Amino acid sequence: MTVKEILTKLKSLGDDARHAHNKKAGAPDNQFGVKHGDIRAIAKKIKTDHELALKLWDTGNVEAQLLATLIIKPQSLSADEVDKLTRSTTFAYVAEWMNSYVVAQHPEKESLRVKWMKAKDRWAARAGWHLTASRVNKGANGLDLSALLDRIEKEMPKALPEVQWTMNNTLAAIGIHAPKFRKRAVAIGEKIGLYRDWPVSKGCTPPYVPIWVDFMVKRQGG
Repeated sequence: MTVKEILTKLKSLGDDARHAHNKKAGAPDNQFGVKHGDIRAIAKKIKTDHELALKLWDTGNVEAQLLATLIIKPQSLSADEVDKLTRSTTFAYVAEWMNSYVVAQHPEKESLRVKWMKAKDRWAARAGWHLTASRVNKGANGLDLSALLDRIEKEMPKALPEVQWTMNNTLAAIGIHAPKFRKRAVAIGEKIGLYRDWPVSKGCTPPYVPIWVDFMVKRQGG
């Protein structure tokens, strides 16, 4: 499939409700409002096509970029190319897929994480905290959790919303997986109050750290 054919297909799958939802969540005008399941179905047919993925990304269209993250070859990208792609993101949902399906699979993700943890760019910083949360979830070997909590306590209240999300994920991960720092992580969550009133569907856990940590620890038998 060509870029033109894919964009035509994506446009035909556009859903008004999804478009409005995306817009409310901060999506740029260059979007069709396609449901994620429909994008995954297209990716399943294409499988892997690195060059096509890069061309789709360059369109700046939200759905085209989401599709690109599913069909690209992370190992074929240099660290500089991953950095460039990450910083050129324009929407949180795209950032989430980029971080999960491309950055997380790249062989130089740790060096990128270290670089991005110092970045002022919101999407690079978001990616850095995303990778840090992932490391905490997997054991946090080599990470200074006390220093991370210091940063979160100081920086999260004034951070951009895109960065707050993954900083909060890191805070929760520390509270869940590091008993030594659990009390402090929960206290920071209470003090900042981020996502305290976040609406959630019945049966779902809110991203408010004190509730999130308590639920996960109890579920794990802690």
